[in-house]
Amino acid sequence: MSFVHQKCRNVDVPYLGSQIYRTSVPDDLVKWNRDWADYAPPNYTDKKVHGQAWADPEINDHKFSPNWNAVDGKINRVSFVCQYTFDPKTLSPINPIGRTGLAGRGLLGRWGPNHAADPIVSRISDEGHLEFVAIQRRDNREWAIPGGMVDAGEHVTQTLQREFTEEAMNGNIDKDSLKELWSDGKELYRGYVDDPRNTDNAWMETVVFNFHDSNGLLNNVDLQAGDDATALRWIRVDSKEPLYASHAHFIDLLKSAHSK
Repeated sequence: MSFVHQKCRNVDVPYLGSQIYRTSVPDDLVKWNRDWADYAPPNYTDKKVHGQAWADPEINDHKFSPNWNAVDGKINRVSFVCQYTFDPKTLSPINPIGRTGLAGRGLLGRWGPNHAADPIVSRISDEGHLEFVAIQRRDNREWAIPGGMVDAGEHVTQTLQREFTEEAMNGNIDKDSLKELWSDGKELYRGYVDDPRNTDNAWMETVVFNFHDSNGLLNNVDLQAGDDATALRWIRVDSKEPLYASHAHFIDLLKSAHSK
């Protein structure tokens, strides 16, 4: 794996919602096979994670015995990247891309992979430009694809529709009104996300689908930001708008898919 994550190694600002700063990890020491005997990052899991139904217990909880690298009941602990390995001291899963400068789970609920789904809803504007629906995240004000976490036992296709409805339509939509749009999704990506919430022991992975509105189905739909967002708008794919996490890469894939 030649990819080196960047956004989950930012040492200029504290970890989201905390006063915890990551250990600085140089590019040449990101990979776990590079020796770094003195590597001792802070260990942080946000208090909001503890005791939540959507979150794992602490790794040393004697009642916690997950089936790693497998579908564990209703929880998908399989990584799209590889069969992940474990820290020999803590027995925690190890981020397959490498060091992030922070141990623990941060804001993420699951040890190991945390699965999301990102629907890119696109159209050709009246001016002939390819554009997509984006929301402005409430936590960091960055523009993003309106996706979210896959609930335990939920199929990814359900997540894609649910998240777009919640985040870009504020939940106010007849489920059947966009059936045609949801019936023609094309997968663009499946894998690791360079997300600022990632840690050495918990990380984001996603499935990205494009739903292209070629028949004007959204012309009479009132798009509005949901509770997790402060604003919503259509963004041209050739704009230079900074995007959250790996979302700029996903939009590059969208551009490529529509240029064929």
